[in-house]
Amino acid sequence: MTRLIVAAGGGGDAVAAAMLDAALYGDDGQAVILTYAWDRLLVDPIPGPRGADDFTQLEPITPTVWAVPAEAHPIPPAGSTLPQLAADLPHTFALLDPHHGAEGVTRQLEELLSHLKPASIDLLDVGGDILARGDEPTLKSPLADALTLAACCQVGAPVRLLVAGPGLDGELPFEDLRGVLGPTVHTFTAKDAEPVSSVLEWHPSEATGMLAATARGVRGTCEVRDAGLPVPLTDEGPTVHQVDIDEALSRNELARAIATTTSLDEVETYSREVCGYSEIDYERNKASWLKEQPPTELNPKAVLAELDHFEASARSRGVTHTTFRHITEALNLNGNQRQDLRELLINSRPKQYDAPLWRITAAPE
Repeated sequence: MTRLIVAAGGGGDAVAAAMLDAALYGDDGQAVILTYAWDRLLVDPIPGPRGADDFTQLEPITPTVWAVPAEAHPIPPAGSTLPQLAADLPHTFALLDPHHGAEGVTRQLEELLSHLKPASIDLLDVGGDILARGDEPTLKSPLADALTLAACCQVGAPVRLLVAGPGLDGELPFEDLRGVLGPTVHTFTAKDAEPVSSVLEWHPSEATGMLAATARGVRGTCEVRDAGLPVPLTDEGPTVHQVDIDEALSRNELARAIATTTSLDEVETYSREVCGYSEIDYERNKASWLKEQPPTELNPKAVLAELDHFEASARSRGVTHTTFRHITEALNLNGNQRQDLRELLINSRPKQYDAPLWRITAAPE
């Protein structure tokens, strides 16, 4: 029987969905993972999520839902990790399109349910910001999660809401989520992380990278994102909790506000009203700033010297790990250089690679 997993925020949530499906059901690849093509500026220089018109060679599933196969390509200059995910994993990745608001996402879900008749429907969020009220000062990216939550609460079928790695997205700390989390459905192990280990060698998701790292036993404090947010890596990191979806909706003011929206512009307007900002505005501003930055060369000797300074500063903050995305931005390199930087660091100092994270040590190893 087909299973449907909705990756609440797109990006790394889709990788975590594949990891969860393999852990719970084996790696038969029967799950359809419905996800946004929204990889942020590290992969896609265009702000906001991509829609079906931004790809070639998609495969129709229903009138409004398209599968993204390995042969698909984002139309330049757009970028997307989905075709490579489809090449590396056995699951079907279906494109969640937010451009018609919550009504459009609801329609996509209803069509899929009618077409697939899935044995189960899970809505998966890594980190737990789907449980945000909207006014938390640490909240950075509520829009995608609120939109999927609003849609899932309107379909005529039971949806199980799961939160993996509570607190790992660096937005809502675990202590703020503790009282809302329900029973533990699963605790990931090193074996569970294996099916996506090759994906995490190239995929830029920080939250899912930390999810896999904690499943492998990594503990400490990981610094992430361009702002250098500290994220605790604890025994709660590899856990997956079920959450009452109605309680989540009652908490999430943005999800309730956007329930009848018919465009992404409307969703953004409500996000500005409820949360005080739209994360796509942030991306627009950052993309504009990045265009003005001069190109930088990846000079190995200079990079390793700068890395030493960065690590010394990170140690003074109590940081034990970081991500290659954060190092890329901390060293003022562009997203296209992340993979080259990663290879340079691992080849130069292999003992500091705590897959898929970078370990901060007292001295270079």
